[in-house]
Amino acid sequence: MKRKNCKRLGLALVLVTGIVATSASRSAVTGQQTDVQVPSYPLRFGVFVARFDTVGTFTLEGDRWPSLRGSWKSKADEIELSMSGGPAGCEGSGRYRLRIDGSRISFNLVSDNCRSRRMILDRSTWSRAGEEKIKAPRRIVRAAGARAPARPDPNTSRGSWPSFRGPQASGVAERQNLPDQWDGKTGENILWRTPIPGLAHSSPVVWGHRIFVTSAVSSDPNATFRPGLYGDGDASQDRSRHRWMIYALDKRTGTILWERTAHQGVPADQRHIKSTYANSTPATDGRIVVAWFGSQGVHAYDVNGRFLWKVDLGRLDFGAYDIPTYEWGSASSPIIWNGLVILQCDTQDDSFMLALDASTGKTAWKTERDEIPSWGTPTVAITSSGPELVANASNYIRGYDPRTGKELWRLGRSSKITAPTPTFADGMFVIVSGRAPERPIYVVRAGARGDLTLPVGKTNSEAVAWSRTGRGSYMPTPLIYEGILYVLANNGLLDAYDLRTGEEFYRQRLPLIGSGFSASPVASDGKLYFSNEDGEIIVIAAGRSFTHVATNSMGEMLMATPALSDGVMYVRSSKSLFAIGRKQ
Repeated sequence: MKRKNCKRLGLALVLVTGIVATSASRSAVTGQQTDVQVPSYPLRFGVFVARFDTVGTFTLEGDRWPSLRGSWKSKADEIELSMSGGPAGCEGSGRYRLRIDGSRISFNLVSDNCRSRRMILDRSTWSRAGEEKIKAPRRIVRAAGARAPARPDPNTSRGSWPSFRGPQASGVAERQNLPDQWDGKTGENILWRTPIPGLAHSSPVVWGHRIFVTSAVSSDPNATFRPGLYGDGDASQDRSRHRWMIYALDKRTGTILWERTAHQGVPADQRHIKSTYANSTPATDGRIVVAWFGSQGVHAYDVNGRFLWKVDLGRLDFGAYDIPTYEWGSASSPIIWNGLVILQCDTQDDSFMLALDASTGKTAWKTERDEIPSWGTPTVAITSSGPELVANASNYIRGYDPRTGKELWRLGRSSKITAPTPTFADGMFVIVSGRAPERPIYVVRAGARGDLTLPVGKTNSEAVAWSRTGRGSYMPTPLIYEGILYVLANNGLLDAYDLRTGEEFYRQRLPLIGSGFSASPVASDGKLYFSNEDGEIIVIAAGRSFTHVATNSMGEMLMATPALSDGVMYVRSSKSLFAIGRKQ
């Protein structure tokens, strides 16, 4: 009998040597659940390292995060954490349910009023520090429809605005003769206004007499986003069923010519509370229009609305580099160049540049990247050294040959979060990012090759014309116009520099109600146009000194960058598409 009891006791105790000793078993003698035992060796999750000592103390440390210290105790499958000192609001204890699977330990919130501790731990999975992360291979699935029409004559592209920020992402279109003043509420110099259902931060694109816009239409009538200047990294709780839409409008009248449901269902990923499920601007070459909805796939139609193909890239996790559980959604937009649809896809799991055949959706080339999530759109520019594809990212800004995907150059020391799109003018690429502390501006000469990373303390080189730290923009893409580089911060601070030398001409705060700037500026005929989130478009004169021309209200929130075509500015608001121009 004694021997039997010993056997039962031995079966009831689970010992995992060198990894984690835990048990959800019930003792054959006491019938009580054994308390979970957390390992004392370092655990890693993203940029964080945690240590749980056997004496009941713990530390949580992460890149650019304040160290969190305190005591811990476990009961059954829960752990309770208390901190000595720490951020405000963290005086009380926090409780988390633990799940242990081999060397992987997951924390799930039970209750915790400490925001910073909750941000790090809730829904996190930790592994032994130093263990190599196993990446599952990404499966790309293509579905074909009708055959794509022939590529259009390049001469038919006059007046087009084919992708985010127009040709080569310049944001410039001359001879538009736009009015200085207009009013979205009274209709002054508003040619037409068309309501667009759903939520989207994507911009309109234009080819010929058609405008294309995208949207994500939620089944929840209260679905929304939160604009403003704040640092919260929270994901939206919107998990409602959506329809991802593409609309074609007549640019002369605003009439919707056709609409297509590219995808429908519950989102496969989450979005930031300031974001939407349709952030990426579509692209067109006059024969096809391509929309990328992140985890919901890449979808191509001809300009008459006939389905051509779609490509499923699988689930794409675009989230905070330092807190992998924070998903923010996609924002990088597709571009079409020389018969290729080019995508920049930097995620928590894997990163790559991808070129698809615009006619079929078949993979033309795919280049793996060692990157963390990014949100900028790549840019192709035709330089004296040939075409260059430039992509903004955290580990390295990189240049590629767009024909093959071969890397041409790389430049290190960028921000940990990158959203602005590279721009090109006068033989130079401008790449910026706005996450502190780096916030760099780099001006790179076209044709450079190899590793262009500047030594510590240096601001220029043969390849890098000039650079600055602490001045890069977080969301808006810079504007190069008439030899001057304009860089707009989210809070409305506008810096103007000589593109060639980096000389600062001025720093001026734009008029601002309070929510900030997310859209990128555009320019035409000696004037610059800046859209703020509160629904105003601010007009200033281009030049070495700051001259405010006008502030015009649209009456609706503005998150998307305008498009310019044939004397009209097309503005996507939170509810509508506006056409702004001089009435005949």
